[in-house]
Amino acid sequence: MATPGTAPGKIPEPPNPEQPETSVGAGERASLSRLRRSKTRMRVLISLVALVVVASSLLLYRYLLAWESTDDAQIDGYIYPVSSRVSGYVTRVVVDDNQYVEAGTVLVQLDPKDYEVAVANAKATLANDQASATALRTTVPITSVNTSSQLSTAQADVDNAKAGLVAAERGFQAAEASLRQAEANDLKAQDDVTRYKPLAEKDEIPQHQYTQAVDSQKATAAAVEAARAAAAGAEQAVTQARARIAQAEAELQYAETQPQQISVQRSRAQAAEAETERAAAILQQAQLNLQYTNVVAPVSGIVGRRSVQPGQNVAPGQQMMTIVPLDSQNVWVTANFKETQLKHMRPGQSVKISVDTYGRKYEGHVLNIAGASGARYSLLPPENATGNYVKVVQRIPVKIVFEKGQDPEHLLRPGMSVEPSVKVQCLPAN
Repeated sequence: MATPGTAPGKIPEPPNPEQPETSVGAGERASLSRLRRSKTRMRVLISLVALVVVASSLLLYRYLLAWESTDDAQIDGYIYPVSSRVSGYVTRVVVDDNQYVEAGTVLVQLDPKDYEVAVANAKATLANDQASATALRTTVPITSVNTSSQLSTAQADVDNAKAGLVAAERGFQAAEASLRQAEANDLKAQDDVTRYKPLAEKDEIPQHQYTQAVDSQKATAAAVEAARAAAAGAEQAVTQARARIAQAEAELQYAETQPQQISVQRSRAQAAEAETERAAAILQQAQLNLQYTNVVAPVSGIVGRRSVQPGQNVAPGQQMMTIVPLDSQNVWVTANFKETQLKHMRPGQSVKISVDTYGRKYEGHVLNIAGASGARYSLLPPENATGNYVKVVQRIPVKIVFEKGQDPEHLLRPGMSVEPSVKVQCLPAN
């Protein structure tokens, strides 16, 4: 407000002390005093505003130093290939591209007839092997009993054969004695005939006496022959008795192989058991192959890159489609930070992730830092030992995982661009 006698906007001159004070001069001094107080308040206000700006700038600077961010980042995830484990003819394809499926859902069906026949054949083989194994298991105790009986019988036969040999030897000795006696009697009869013959010719003895002596000599000669035959028979009996002993001892030796015979039977039973187990394994494999004719989803996710059609013949390992799981455990962020940004970055630090697609922010944390730069993982790593080296700031991949429960609608997709900001928690000292 301008005072009287002054131009508008012009500060009035201070009053001259030599001039007498008037009522007009007092008013000018009051106005000047108010103006000075207004300027002082203005300077204080400006100083306060400047202090607030400097403090805010300092706090913002300190805040920005605590975060490292990059726009060279995207969402990554596992891509599961779906392939057939057996060969077969495709009869049905249940799903299509971009369709969401749960784990265990049937995706492709193959013709199961060949594998059903294989299962039936394996079942028949298993039943046959089980029957053979049961029979061989039964023969083990039977063989044990039989061999024990054979051992006892063979031992008795050996004893009997030895007793028969003793009897045959004694019979042979008696036959030899009888033969010697018959020979002695024959010699006496021959002497009688020789002595009686000249006497009979001279009629010194009766003729019938000579004839009787001749008949007696013939009888003794026949008795010698009979005794000799009996001795030969007794000798043959001794030989047969010895042969029976040898046979009985052989049978005894065979019977004494009882443990080995039982072991052989037990080995055969074990071999049959092994064949049964092999047949059971073949049956199990056949059942698995039959089960594999239904190709199921290994995980829950989105179907992509379907390449199989009904009527197609597929081979084991042939990829038919892919599945991209979208839960938080199967998607993460790969952020390529400059090497100069990793000075204070550590696993476990919290991360704010801005997704370009939705304009939303998610929470996460640093899982790990790659062992080499992205250039080193490339197909043709750069070779700097050429004499033309130019220092370039390298990028190091950092794996960032999302916190659980932030994407119930499964909106995050591998390949989406994101901007992660890592709180490195390193503030400069005051």
